[in-house]
Amino acid sequence: MQGLYFAASKIDMPTMQITRRLEFDAGHRIPDHQSQCRHLHGHRYAIEITLGGEVIETAGRPDTGMVMDFSEVKRIAMRHVVEAWDHAFLVYRGDTQVADFLAALPGHKTVVLDCVPTAENLARLAFEILDPHYRDTYGNHLHLEQVRLYETPNCWADCHRSDLAPISP
Repeated sequence: MQGLYFAASKIDMPTMQITRRLEFDAGHRIPDHQSQCRHLHGHRYAIEITLGGEVIETAGRPDTGMVMDFSEVKRIAMRHVVEAWDHAFLVYRGDTQVADFLAALPGHKTVVLDCVPTAENLARLAFEILDPHYRDTYGNHLHLEQVRLYETPNCWADCHRSDLAPISP
């Protein structure tokens, strides 16, 4: 049988990036906004988690040929961000009118944040929550590169690792 066969180079395996997208629904408001966003409303958010690392080349492992199994990327993001924020109201601690109202509702799923729940702040917060869970657990220099949070299909915020690097004096 004739066929084409390709072999991956074993010399200096490059770092690659992979991305897993998940979606969740949540409510919020931007208390001091000068337009519609000051009202209670919700979004169908999407979060994209981008990881960098070397492709695993250990023979016989179920994740050979991967940076990380996408199902594992999903499991971690679900556990630490999506399940907490899905069908919750994300409220800024300083928005006392809404925070107090939500606290008075028995059994209401409310996530109280130390920042205003803008797309930018939520992307940064998700990055900070997820970062310790996507560390080099596979021996392939695995790390979280970026979190992209879509508030709508046309509006999103990116938090990249370099955005959080300490500023040199």
